[in-house]
Amino acid sequence: MDTKNRYSALRITLTGLFMALTIVFASFYIPVPGGHLYLCDMVISLAAILLNPFEAFAVGGIGSYLGDLIFYPAPRYVSLVTHGTQAVVISVFVHYVMKNRPKAAAGIGVTLGAVIMVVGYTLGKTFVYSNFETAMIKLPFEILQGAVGAVLGWILCFKCGIRKVFIRTLEEEA
Repeated sequence: MDTKNRYSALRITLTGLFMALTIVFASFYIPVPGGHLYLCDMVISLAAILLNPFEAFAVGGIGSYLGDLIFYPAPRYVSLVTHGTQAVVISVFVHYVMKNRPKAAAGIGVTLGAVIMVVGYTLGKTFVYSNFETAMIKLPFEILQGAVGAVLGWILCFKCGIRKVFIRTLEEEA
């Protein structure tokens, strides 16, 4: 197998792994007073920092869609669009807008991604539940989920060394 095919196979495998992690982390929650905290945003943020925009969309959008389809199907299309957009924005910011400053780019990207997630889910739940009031009740939990996911994804990537391992692995296969 030539280098390019191994590299492509590795990227597909890593994308699939992150999609699986998104599904797993969407399948359970941490109870918080008055609601739930899902950690799938942590995986989506981490994957979007590491992967290109297409791969990030697969992880965020399709991974979330599949997680919802399995565990809670009502908002699956909201998840597809919202988490997909969130992941693409983070990835574009890291890989194109500020590619020479990855930590700052990732910080700005995950912040924008969290805002996209909160707004997207608030509007989406207004549609899914057919009333604005139900969506507003969930708003504090969406904000908490977006913030926790953004911060943990950034920390895992840069402070826990996942980015270094990711880059080294891709370089070894290239």
